[in-house]
Amino acid sequence: MVVHSAAELVLAGLDPEQRSAVTAPAGPVCILAGAGTGKTRAVTSRIAHRALSGEISPRHVLAVTFTARAAAEMRARLTALGVAGVQARTFHAAALRQVRYFAPRLLEGRAMPELLDSKVRVVTLAAAKVGLRADRAAARDLAGEIEWAKSSLVEPGEYVIAAAKALRETPYEPAKVADVFAAYERLKRGNGVIDFEDMLRAAVWGIEEHRDVAEQVRGQYRHFVVDEYQDVNPLQQRLLAAWLGGRDDLTVVGDASQTIYSFTGATSSYLVDFPRRHRGATVIRLVRDYRSTPQVVGLANAVISQARGAEARLRLELHGQRPPGPEPELRIFTDEPAEAAAVAARCRTLVDGGTPAKEIAVLFRTNAQSEAYEKALTEAGVPYVVQGAERFFERVEVRQAMVALRAATRSIPGETPLPAAVVEALAAVGWAPDAPPAGGAARERWEALAALVQLAEEYAATPEVLPIGAAAAVERPVTLTDFNEELARRAAQQHVPTVDGVTLASLHSAKGLEWDAVFLVGLSEGTLPTTYARTPEQVEEERRLLYVGITRARQWLWLSYASARSPGGRARRPSRFLPQLDRSGGGERAGSSAAKRTAARRPATQVVSCRICGATLLAGPDRKLGRCPTCPSDIDEDLYERLCDWRARVAGAQKVPAYVVFTDATLTALAERRPGRAEELIAIAGIGPRKLGLYGEAVLALVDGAAVDDIAPEKTFEISS
Repeated sequence: MVVHSAAELVLAGLDPEQRSAVTAPAGPVCILAGAGTGKTRAVTSRIAHRALSGEISPRHVLAVTFTARAAAEMRARLTALGVAGVQARTFHAAALRQVRYFAPRLLEGRAMPELLDSKVRVVTLAAAKVGLRADRAAARDLAGEIEWAKSSLVEPGEYVIAAAKALRETPYEPAKVADVFAAYERLKRGNGVIDFEDMLRAAVWGIEEHRDVAEQVRGQYRHFVVDEYQDVNPLQQRLLAAWLGGRDDLTVVGDASQTIYSFTGATSSYLVDFPRRHRGATVIRLVRDYRSTPQVVGLANAVISQARGAEARLRLELHGQRPPGPEPELRIFTDEPAEAAAVAARCRTLVDGGTPAKEIAVLFRTNAQSEAYEKALTEAGVPYVVQGAERFFERVEVRQAMVALRAATRSIPGETPLPAAVVEALAAVGWAPDAPPAGGAARERWEALAALVQLAEEYAATPEVLPIGAAAAVERPVTLTDFNEELARRAAQQHVPTVDGVTLASLHSAKGLEWDAVFLVGLSEGTLPTTYARTPEQVEEERRLLYVGITRARQWLWLSYASARSPGGRARRPSRFLPQLDRSGGGERAGSSAAKRTAARRPATQVVSCRICGATLLAGPDRKLGRCPTCPSDIDEDLYERLCDWRARVAGAQKVPAYVVFTDATLTALAERRPGRAEELIAIAGIGPRKLGLYGEAVLALVDGAAVDDIAPEKTFEISS
């Protein structure tokens, strides 16, 4: 009776969908859990409910996730629910534990081989064996290709064909990569070491090829839970199948709209096809979002609603459960330095207003974008931390480049224009201003050095910032020595250690995290989606990256892009994934025939700038007010009160709600902008020709100082036929 009551207590506070997930019968269960919908609570409650009701024993449960942090959180929650003994581990940790345990039996008494912490050193040696000189970035890319192949169950002799089928962008000719792959495998065997994929394969081999091992493992683990199932790769799925051994007590949790790691071999196909592969599976959708405000949830839904492809079949429409919050801000800036400065200023305002710095994040597509924000936050006096990467000036390639730039002051003529001098100096570290190389790490290295060239271009264009006095700055051009001093100054400023600060992170690194305030920056074509997304599937993954970024925000969200990378640079377009600038009209679905006809009739949207700070305004209420929501209001309180009084009289006479005449936002805009002519009046969003004809004369009279009682009745109550 006590046990039963404890199981019932687990259900307390769950929403109907979570309760369905917890109480689903034994067997295959697929929980499609949107961002912020309480998936960890649901799966831990399911385990606890089954254990406390006596249906299962905790020691027979294996819960698998993808990070040690997530596994630790799962164990902590289960302990709090009164359930101990559940094994909650990552795939690698679970496999390592089993391989170590069975090693004496599987290896006939030999010691388990040493596990490589990193492939890079062995890959570098393997590349040399086949005639390639691979620097650290190239070695990282080769290691990534080998990891993808092994996770995809591809052998060295199969790599060329498999890479072609998968449309891999290889760091070298595929046949050469295959040669490095084969040499890598030989070197490992010769040195008696294994990598993480070998360990997973050893666990699979131990179960598939040794009946006694299989019986012992399957006797120990009888009930399985897999979190983030959209991120499983073929090797991990093979291990899961080995653990199951044909049984079906499996609960998987995932969100196809958060599939963003396909480049590593992860595939959402196992999640998408789960009901087909497991006949009679129970499928539950968790769609109540407890993390973000309805405004953030609405934007996330709008972005992912346009998704296409296999993952879109499991798309979830989230329903925000939190109280309403501020509308997401969409901003356009002239260039990236202006964008970074505005972001830093807003971070400063948030911190000064009481938001802890650790509850703020600036998210971007690539790590090379961090430098501008590191600089801007430093100058604004806002502490920051870089998530998942080194700070810009701590990166190996940037430190090497700075050494090369200092050395170049002795060989490059002083009259050489600064950008050209920097390009020439960076040639010493293998950088060239043509297209970046293939491979993620090599491309990231190239982009980091390209950022130094961009800094040089910006610095050369602003000599007044030189630390040499205003008169001298005008008299001579910026030199490479000056630029080196500026880089040293920036590096010194940004090397100040911080314990707590604004998080700077790539969108990939932000997965699984959340903050009160999130800035999504650099949202332009060519950056998000990246120019390297060439197939429809790759473009869709870029869309999902933006979706993941949006759903990291609890309360406050900013989206922005710069019209040019540097001052006076080539113009860029906003990301195709951003909502349309024109938010007017009804609820027609984008792309429908009705929507296209409406769009054809609708005049082109005009760019509206904040009349105070000059930023481009995209959000409807901001465009109506003609200013950013955080810029100071200059409202005429007396005029606003008279407008409200007048509106109430008009609405009463017409027997309609007050907002039908004018919304509160429109009245605020009128009281702030105080239009003096019909042309200024109709420029305010929400006042079209009809309302101008109905109310224009009365509103202009009120703005001119008239009292409500002084306005002629026909100007107040006349309704156009």
